[in-house]
Amino acid sequence: MTWSTFPVDNLLCRCLGISITVWWTFLFVFIIIPAVFGVSFGMRRFYMRTLLKIFEVTKEPPSSLQQEMQELRGSAGCLRSEPEFEMADIFYFCRRGVESIVDDEVTKCFSAQELESWNLLTRSNYNFRHISLRVTVLWGFGVLVRYGVLLPLRVTLAVTGISLLLVLTTLVGFLPNRELRSFLSEKVHLMCYRICVRALTAIITYHNRENKPQNGGICVANHTTPIDVIILANDGCYSLVGQAHGGLMGMIQRAMVKSSPHIWFERSEVKDRHLVAKRLGDHVADKTKQPILIFPEGTCINNTSVMMFKKGSFEIACTVYPVAIKYDPRFGDAFWNSSKFGMVNYLLRMMSSWAIVCSVWYLPPMNREEGEDAVQFANRVKAAIAAQGGLVDLIWDGGLKRTKVKDAFKEEQQKLYSQVLVGEQDQEDQSGDRQLEEENPEGDRNNQDSSKGQ
Repeated sequence: MTWSTFPVDNLLCRCLGISITVWWTFLFVFIIIPAVFGVSFGMRRFYMRTLLKIFEVTKEPPSSLQQEMQELRGSAGCLRSEPEFEMADIFYFCRRGVESIVDDEVTKCFSAQELESWNLLTRSNYNFRHISLRVTVLWGFGVLVRYGVLLPLRVTLAVTGISLLLVLTTLVGFLPNRELRSFLSEKVHLMCYRICVRALTAIITYHNRENKPQNGGICVANHTTPIDVIILANDGCYSLVGQAHGGLMGMIQRAMVKSSPHIWFERSEVKDRHLVAKRLGDHVADKTKQPILIFPEGTCINNTSVMMFKKGSFEIACTVYPVAIKYDPRFGDAFWNSSKFGMVNYLLRMMSSWAIVCSVWYLPPMNREEGEDAVQFANRVKAAIAAQGGLVDLIWDGGLKRTKVKDAFKEEQQKLYSQVLVGEQDQEDQSGDRQLEEENPEGDRNNQDSSKGQ
């Protein structure tokens, strides 16, 4: 019996070997090699158009007030022919009122966007079973495709891209010739970023490439997800700015900085604004170095709006290149809610989504005008990004995502309110004095003459 299992084992081994060979051949021919040369066969855009046709099936007509009232009343039939008030009707208006209060312009920036039609992901609709049997079948088939085919393919590509980035940047960093090292470093970074973009099935449309950031400048963009870096670096290399980490992220950072002038700060240096400004200023002063990529919001926003830009990067005397990034939530929510999901969980959600579809607009370069301070310059750049990306321009600090409103802000509002009250009282006193002067001008003159005589 033992000898009889050998042919079966050999057959299984041969089948496994053939499968692995076919798998890697497919990756190299259709994904990795095109990524090296920066070409595409158009398969991802065909895949996107196919998904859009499937999503049309899941569209639901908008619910009316009558339908929602019927659900609240718990009736399976139609509403009564004669209009009649029921206590349950109150809950509809209470719910609408509470939703309006809770869904303020700051809070809704840190939650997923609402979709007009379901994208066959349970993370965006937990009541999918109640739509129709056909949609449920489509969802089941989609689970098999996403987790059985797309997820293994994407994980393989991500591991390949990161491994190549670690190995090749380390090797390039040993080259003594600076010009050759810079040239090869740019090619290695572009190749690895393009492989990582394909690991997310990212479909990116770049607009106005004549405005791409140039050396010696700072590129600023709205921030939705950590993969914003990959989205932009897929079309050109940047010098990244951030805090030095440990573990795998630290290994990647140390390998990257050997071949390219990235700026990593230690934890103790991050809060030193003067040190940060000096290192950024020294970098942009060297016109041979790549442009710096910065996300001035300081946190991820859900791509419906742009929140307050920190002024630090706008205090440096250099050209600023604004970039607007807009994601299409129908194929997958790119927003990273860091207070809800860890990095590994988030990446798993991204790789199990249908795709990442976005548009990138390079805006004309902007410089600080005469008499304009850093805050005004930051607001002007932010307004331009919001207008181009179709985003809402908000004045609020993105730090409200994790912290409460600062006491200083509350005190400022209290001072303004107190000034209003005191100002109104002073105005009333002054108007009363003027009225007395008009009614008794002779008495005022006699009082002034008597004071002079004394």
